Amino acid sequence: MRTGHAIRLCIPKLAVAVLVQLAALCALAEDPKLETPAQKEAPTAFAADKPTPVLDWGMGEGKSFGVPAYEIPAFELLLNRYDHYAVDAQVYESPISNFKTNTHRKWVVDNDAFATNQFLHPYQGAFYQGLARSSGLGFWESSAYTFGGSLLWEMGGETTRPSFNDQVASGISGNFLGEPLFRMASQLLETDSNGEPRLWRRLAAAVISPSMGVNRLLYGKRFDGVFRSNDPAVFTRVDAGATLSTHFSSNVNVNADLSAPPSSQVYRRQSASALFTMSYGLPGKPDYSYERPFDYFNFEVAADTNNGIEAVFSRGLLVGTDYQWGTNYRGIWGLYGSYEYVAPQVFRVSTTAASLGTTNQWWISRRVAFQSTLLAGVGYGGGGVLHGSGVTTAGALGDGQRDYHYGLTPQALINARLLLGNRVSLDTTARSYYISKVAATESTGPEDIERIDSSVTIRVFNLHGLTLRYSESVRNGRYATLPTSHQRLNTVSIGYTLLGQARLGAVDWRKSPDPEP
Repeated sequence: MRTGHAIRLCIPKLAVAVLVQLAALCALAEDPKLETPAQKEAPTAFAADKPTPVLDWGMGEGKSFGVPAYEIPAFELLLNRYDHYAVDAQVYESPISNFKTNTHRKWVVDNDAFATNQFLHPYQGAFYQGLARSSGLGFWESSAYTFGGSLLWEMGGETTRPSFNDQVASGISGNFLGEPLFRMASQLLETDSNGEPRLWRRLAAAVISPSMGVNRLLYGKRFDGVFRSNDPAVFTRVDAGATLSTHFSSNVNVNADLSAPPSSQVYRRQSASALFTMSYGLPGKPDYSYERPFDYFNFEVAADTNNGIEAVFSRGLLVGTDYQWGTNYRGIWGLYGSYEYVAPQVFRVSTTAASLGTTNQWWISRRVAFQSTLLAGVGYGGGGVLHGSGVTTAGALGDGQRDYHYGLTPQALINARLLLGNRVSLDTTARSYYISKVAATESTGPEDIERIDSSVTIRVFNLHGLTLRYSESVRNGRYATLPTSHQRLNTVSIGYTLLGQARLGAVDWRKSPDPEP
């Protein structure tokens, strides 16, 4: 059900702070000339001397099942009490009475706002996951704590009925969002090999993964060294840009009178934007294995002045292995878990999914590399229009509350990157979602949503570049009692790019890399 008011107030500020701190990660980049052997061996902006682990990963006295077992209920109790006195005493009654009441109530799909259900709930679940991970537990152990913490809040946090969609968002999406945040924060802390990480690293790690910051504050170095990244191949980039042109079309009525002629939804065309991207565990690095969930992941978060958080994409390899074809092709394949959230002003979609697929890199020639990811799977998702109450899912349902609908969501992703030397990269990602009538509380119709992001990046000097970007989002909603609705949004933008490494993310496993052009 509804996440606490305290979290609702903190999330926008945290999101901005995360983007700022993530930008700082790219400042760790090596010299782009890569002329020395040491530089060639360092594939990422995070490269540094390997620290000596304090403890083996997930073992020793640093591992605790008890710490998250009381931290998660304590956090929920404090959140409930704060909301009881500061927000709504009737909604946030005593956790004991809430639990007793909800034990005998039927689970539902709730009508909370889309951003609350599909963004704030996963972030709350990520906080649970971070508490367990930073206590030395592995991914699957932490996933059990996250799922249990979500279940506990659904039963005792509020007087409203427990909901299936919130359990998925907090209990499952929280893991797929929380694990990349935990690993990014851990990466910052372990890059310093001279004892205690610098203050700015500790602060940045706490912003990226607040629950890790809490445990470091409470327990000091007790859990230091319980997780090591095994030195993955990492590529990061931060983009800041502005819109050059926008084209928007919609047949959705602005008012609720369906007899009125169609008119355009309200849309603000000009905006400034920021984007952070991180690929972690890219295939091809010698001596790197994929034994743990999310040893490979890709994480993206985008924000702009019109939407706030406009998109979050997090996908990681849950179970899989690496492979190679010949001397120039390396890849990984297996089962991926993903959490995705897209809200481009006029409509939105969010899913939690499991997909089969592969991520790979192919050296086409001595200086040209091609990277790609292909995924196909199914999840549980929600989507709908953002403005125009005349043609909405809520109107179709007649409930007057929720303007989006849930359902089983087959989906697919194609990502392709062409790297031309160390100067130019061509990137395209296409995503497709089909929010079906299966496993939905309503059966009035499905929605299909597509999104394409393409960009050309030119490294101009050192780690600084320019990027021209094109994005297209399309939605088609088909309901039994309403006309088919269409929205299409196309934007072209240009901006500055700070790269995490001069090689643009190419992993070179060849014994004698080509000299820089």
